[in-house]
Amino acid sequence: MMKVANRLHSVEEYYFSKKLKEVNALKASGKPIINLGIGSPDLQPSSQVVAALTAGLLDVNAHKYQSYQGLPEFRQAISEFYKKQYQTQINPETEVLPLMGSKEGIMHISMAFLNEGDNVLIPNPGYPTYAAVTKLVQANPIAYNLDESNNWLPNLDEIETLDLSKVKLMWISYPHMPTGAKAKKADLKKLVDFAKKHDILLVNDNPYSFILNNNPLSILNVEGAKDVCLELNSLSKTFNMAGWRIGMVLGSPEHINAILKVKSNMDSGMFYGIQKGAIAALNSPQEWFDSLNTVYTTRRKLVWQLADKLNCTYDKEASGLFVWAKAPEGYKSETFIDTLLHDKSLFITPGTVFGTQGEGYVRFSLCATVEQIEEAIARV
Repeated sequence: MMKVANRLHSVEEYYFSKKLKEVNALKASGKPIINLGIGSPDLQPSSQVVAALTAGLLDVNAHKYQSYQGLPEFRQAISEFYKKQYQTQINPETEVLPLMGSKEGIMHISMAFLNEGDNVLIPNPGYPTYAAVTKLVQANPIAYNLDESNNWLPNLDEIETLDLSKVKLMWISYPHMPTGAKAKKADLKKLVDFAKKHDILLVNDNPYSFILNNNPLSILNVEGAKDVCLELNSLSKTFNMAGWRIGMVLGSPEHINAILKVKSNMDSGMFYGIQKGAIAALNSPQEWFDSLNTVYTTRRKLVWQLADKLNCTYDKEASGLFVWAKAPEGYKSETFIDTLLHDKSLFITPGTVFGTQGEGYVRFSLCATVEQIEEAIARV
């Protein structure tokens, strides 16, 4: 049998890919599993978005190869969205690149800027893909610890005690996944100044801005941020379009052009109809955001009740698509979630998926119906 590339030995199969096999096997055996582990929106996109996609299917150009940079009107819609929602000026010609989901942007950015042996600052806890992709491109992930006492923000004084001479890239994500912690503009300004001081490319992964958050922020709104920053964003969570795979990366023309060199060698452009649907989504009225958050507010209150019954504690000021909670005293994260899975047929995510700093925590998803969450409460 052909040996796999050495880089595959540096990573494992994604946690949810493995764990869902176990969950699905339990379902197949007749267990009535309630899944509060995955952040995949169960709500539908708006009818206007679906109509725009449907109409796009009939366009004479719909089935041709599309531009690597996306439709000009799509980039314009992104620019206008950033101006309206984040008060941030983005040049649609040079400062934005559509992506087939922001997750691919993590790989594109890493391939564009990292050489073998470079170091990358990775949040702990944080999205596991940052470290996995870093290893795949043969760079070195250097974890920086976040903790509840500092509202899950980077301790820059502590980070500066590290040898930063080989650090090329730093990942952040605010509003933070998995904890839901929010950064203020002053916090983002400190991070931009830190990146400038140490000549580090700072990337903010920002897909949760509009879920249970009244103050959406972009790091690109900080003066001078484009010199050292990129921002990833996505339509997956805000517009219930996770399976459509629509994201974007924004930053200076120099940074965007570097990423385009990678992307243009890896795909041949996003499907026309999906781009038309994305434009409609980005032009959604305020009522869309309000109605979405009404649903999530109701669900979150119920998840808080569930967490209370499980003797978990949590921060009511956190935002996003999840409730991050401390497990009961004496429980390790994976022991606690496995007990719930096998005794109560309830799946939630252990905090250790997101790093060692997640030990003792669990994550509840809000991507379940009121009836499902109420059933979960009844079971415990």
